[in-house]
Amino acid sequence: MIEHVVTSGTFSLDGGTWEVDNNVWIVGDDTEVVVIDAAHDATAILDVVAGRRIKAVLCTHAHDDHINAAVLLGAPVRLHPADDVLWRRHYGDGSPYLPLEDGETIAVGGVELEVSHTPGHSPGAVCLYAADQGVVFTGDTLFKGGPGATGRSFSSFATIMESIETRLLTLPPETVVLTGHGEATTIGAEAPHLAEWLARGH
Repeated sequence: MIEHVVTSGTFSLDGGTWEVDNNVWIVGDDTEVVVIDAAHDATAILDVVAGRRIKAVLCTHAHDDHINAAVLLGAPVRLHPADDVLWRRHYGDGSPYLPLEDGETIAVGGVELEVSHTPGHSPGAVCLYAADQGVVFTGDTLFKGGPGATGRSFSSFATIMESIETRLLTLPPETVVLTGHGEATTIGAEAPHLAEWLARGH
């Protein structure tokens, strides 16, 4: 079971602040779930959870708009430690998280999510691949129409392109890409544009 709620708020980095709408994904069954990217509005997220046990809050990365409701859900928060610098910018030394590891599998409600470290948008960005469901949760690494932004601190265009090419575009083409913002797409729809993205640069 994959459920979805869109929450709204702001993203701040490098002295700028932007209004954003975030996709929050809830994955599990009738008794337990994980929440992917707990953004902005804990009440809206908990309304969808509807009393089920939250096994963990999984963060695809630690930009503030993806983590600012994470500690409010009463569950362990998981984050790749390479994003610790971004986490601390928002939470300081409080609100500890548990590390996500590349290749780790997280099981919840009959779904297995494989953690794939895909740096570039941020140093600790990860994607979560549910092979049996034919779905990958890409956070801000890959969107409908191309790679996530890399023009800000702690980001790298060359790194995100390597992550996309080696970790995402190698998945089956029918794999549905569920993103951190905006519409879903598929690996097959995005893969033909790789050369165009590389040529465009960022």
